Amino acid sequence: MGGYEYIVSKQIQWATNKNIQLIGSKGDKGRKAYTTVLNDNLFEPLEERTQNQFRQGNGNEITGSLDNPAKMQAVHSSSAIGVNIFQYWQRRGLTNAIAAACGFCNKGSEYTTNIDFEDKYIINTNFIIPPNIDVVFHCKEGSPFNRFAIECKFSEAYSSEKHDGLKDKYLNNPDIWTELPSLHELALEINPMDNRYHHLHAAQLIKHILGLKAVSGKKDFKLMYLWYDALGKDGTDHRADIENFIAIAKKDGIHIHSMTYQELIVLLARDYRNEHPEYIRYITERYL
Repeated sequence: MGGYEYIVSKQIQWATNKNIQLIGSKGDKGRKAYTTVLNDNLFEPLEERTQNQFRQGNGNEITGSLDNPAKMQAVHSSSAIGVNIFQYWQRRGLTNAIAAACGFCNKGSEYTTNIDFEDKYIINTNFIIPPNIDVVFHCKEGSPFNRFAIECKFSEAYSSEKHDGLKDKYLNNPDIWTELPSLHELALEINPMDNRYHHLHAAQLIKHILGLKAVSGKKDFKLMYLWYDALGKDGTDHRADIENFIAIAKKDGIHIHSMTYQELIVLLARDYRNEHPEYIRYITERYL
């Protein structure tokens, strides 16, 4: 069983066990892997602030109907798992706890102020559509870093679709590659198509780095790749892709690391089950 089928099947079984009705991607058509209402796919409803952030994003994640459900209604949605993991801590003013669990800082540190979803970072005026970063922790003034950014991947990393590389317009702007010689070399290799990586969307990560660097400076942000490990060859190949990309980015002095959702959830369960039993029960039953 491939990684994509493993994740989708696992999430369908979770919904079935919870007696959650599922519909197809076009209502009565397509595989039944979408909840009829968004809240059935979430631990808690979206806060108004979070709703607004997704509406302003470029992914059309939360707008849908019974005939055309929103992307976030998919049980295998990367935005849904991102909300289920991170909004809980934002809502309760506990962003420092989840930031530490993600490996951005030590437990007990008080660097972060809030979490934003679909946060936009303009590379420069030559690019109309800025990179949208899935989850961004904003830090207090005087903290060692001003942002902790996360790219979240769930089932889509294992789809059969080939990833696009970087377009010429990125390579025709030499100023954006200042202090990034290794990533620039990689960008040249994956232009216009990425034939190097099987599961990692390297061009997307490079765009995130360029956007974060433009706003924060190379030394003032940390980036994490948060992914769902799958059984067999797909999971092994994905991990190899990640390790290779991180090694290249670190040559340019980028603060980047990776973590699986499973690793993060196990840490949260270990440290916070007694204080947050319902939440921990939900994420462990659904995603482990």
